[in-house]
Amino acid sequence: MFGSLLADVLLGKAEEYGFTVAALSRHGKAIEERFSDFVGKGYFEIIEQDVNMPFADRGVFDSIFECASNTCPEQYAGDPIGTVMTNISGLKNSLDVFSGEKGGRFVFTSSVEIYGQNRGDVGKFSEDYCGYIDCNTVRAGYNESKRAGESLCQAYGAVKDIDFIIPRISRSYGPTLRDSDNKALSQFIRNAVSGEDIVLKSAGTQLYSYVYSADAVDAILFLFFNGIRGEAYNVSGREPNLTLKEIAEALADIAGTQLRFEQVSEEENRGYSKATTAVLDISKIKKLGWEPRFGMEEGLRRAVSSFCECR
Repeated sequence: MFGSLLADVLLGKAEEYGFTVAALSRHGKAIEERFSDFVGKGYFEIIEQDVNMPFADRGVFDSIFECASNTCPEQYAGDPIGTVMTNISGLKNSLDVFSGEKGGRFVFTSSVEIYGQNRGDVGKFSEDYCGYIDCNTVRAGYNESKRAGESLCQAYGAVKDIDFIIPRISRSYGPTLRDSDNKALSQFIRNAVSGEDIVLKSAGTQLYSYVYSADAVDAILFLFFNGIRGEAYNVSGREPNLTLKEIAEALADIAGTQLRFEQVSEEENRGYSKATTAVLDISKIKKLGWEPRFGMEEGLRRAVSSFCECR
């Protein structure tokens, strides 16, 4: 979700600061449509390529923002192999074409999911926390491959002396979400934009950290310039954190509709996170000087407003 917004920001500054942005995707046509204002510009290159296939023949890159990943329950359940391999072999292919020249850095966008389930011993996850993951499940492929990806970055740092940082992004939302994204919050936002009732498929007691996509991109770029080499940093939005039911109620209020409950399907349930509490402690990135701009309710209003303006 935030990868395309990150590309927007970089492309908006590329000509002014004299750098080139290369966007890698399996779907070159979709990239052309998404970034049509920049197609044909000398500072924009489209690489139509599966990140899981080596692309060393494309040359090397001074800086890389590795954002490629399956990111929603439908993909975790429907494409479990692709989910795992993108976070490991895809990441390796990106690491292999990183040069680090001209002050460049490698940014691997990791996830709150690496922490697993809260064991009940902390209120918030700090960067050194390790929760429970039932690794013998299809759903664990995302969590475990993100963990493995972080370890791969550490290995490349130790052996090849690369300069990397790892933002661990909380559950993100915003106007750049894809139609295929079936995370609960993404479905809520689409319901609100369409003027439909907000459909909740659980009791809604889950308490998570969330981050508005603009805040996520701001944090990623802040860490690119200010993060300590080899370190991981939690990233989330402004408190207070809301339960899933409170979020659904807020969106129903924004849309002027109702909240109703439905039974989750078996296929959806296979892809959903089993974590019920996943709140991030962001004091580490705050000590560097970063602060999130958006709280949950303001972010939701902005997301719905942006979608409505584009319709």
